[in-house]
Amino acid sequence: MSTVARDRLDTTTIDAPPGLAGVVVAPTAIGDVRGLEGYFHYRGYSAVELASRTSVEEVWHLLVDGELPTAAELAAFSADVRRRRQLPPQIARLLPGLAEAARGGDPLAGLRAALSVVGAELGLRPLYDSDPAERRDAVLTLGALTPVLLAELSRRQRGLAVVTPDDGAGFVADYLWRVTGAEPDARHVTALSTYLVATVDHGFNASTFTARVIASTGADPAACLVGALGSLSGPLHGGAPSRVLDALDEIAHARRAREWARDQISAGRRVMGFGHPVYRTEDPRSAMLREVVLDLGAPRAELAVAVEREVLAALEELKPGRALHTNVEFYASVLLEACGIPREAFTATFATARTIGWSAHVLEQAADPKIIRPSARYVGPTPPRPLP
Repeated sequence: MSTVARDRLDTTTIDAPPGLAGVVVAPTAIGDVRGLEGYFHYRGYSAVELASRTSVEEVWHLLVDGELPTAAELAAFSADVRRRRQLPPQIARLLPGLAEAARGGDPLAGLRAALSVVGAELGLRPLYDSDPAERRDAVLTLGALTPVLLAELSRRQRGLAVVTPDDGAGFVADYLWRVTGAEPDARHVTALSTYLVATVDHGFNASTFTARVIASTGADPAACLVGALGSLSGPLHGGAPSRVLDALDEIAHARRAREWARDQISAGRRVMGFGHPVYRTEDPRSAMLREVVLDLGAPRAELAVAVEREVLAALEELKPGRALHTNVEFYASVLLEACGIPREAFTATFATARTIGWSAHVLEQAADPKIIRPSARYVGPTPPRPLP
């Protein structure tokens, strides 16, 4: 590189804020999060309204194909993804060993390994070498297999027999049936569907950005999803719902909530389920799920509402003006428990939805030939350093 070219790069490099907060890194037509307004949407449709009125399959079609389906399109799309639930033979043989290796742990660990093998067994080609139709086919298969893999891993890790639901079960009912081992209550299916639709996409969060970075290299779709899952496993991203339930266990009674919150804040510990890097208002997903768990009569719904009130009071007392509110994970924990999903599978359940959103972003990123390659600001010793 010439000195002139290098100097030009040096002068156009811009220091980004911590965490890339507010930095626009790519255009997208999939959705947007408006943190100051407390609003987010998928392709122009209010995500909260979609969560209240549509199914996972409808929103899946919207994100991947660009439009909400007609009745005929929905029937065809739903049938298509149902037939893709059949596990490839090599994966079916592999799952017992993966579950045993992580017995009692997080099903996501097994899923990362399983999806890598799925990509190889199905012969998924790099995005760089495939056309849009082939890419769409690949991500639909991965999205359909993900809940099946997670449910089977979860049951095997708990030492339970694998269950195969009726062939006609929809996405949410099929997953609930597989993970709990029994035909689900219709009210639980509706509640879980609301949660999954509300969390299928949420802007350029850490896991979505990870998927897009990998997609920009031209890697195969399974590699993109495996990378996103690695990002999702972190407690500061997708790993908080079970920790919220741990906190509710510890608090036990609403009268202890404020004292507990004061202790957490004074000790500099994070209060899981509160605060969000984008929203400066109440998280609209949290507000919606609060009503869902109350309507559902979830066992901890009343406690959660009381704890929210007391923790917010403590936060206002100790961190005035910080505008901290509950995030989606707070009431998600109460909802998932009420639906019979084991605590260790909470983040995995979140992943069944987010995989669909990641897939849409992978397809969108694959259409851009430019690799994502940001710069870093070097802060180490001044070069050149003499060798000792």
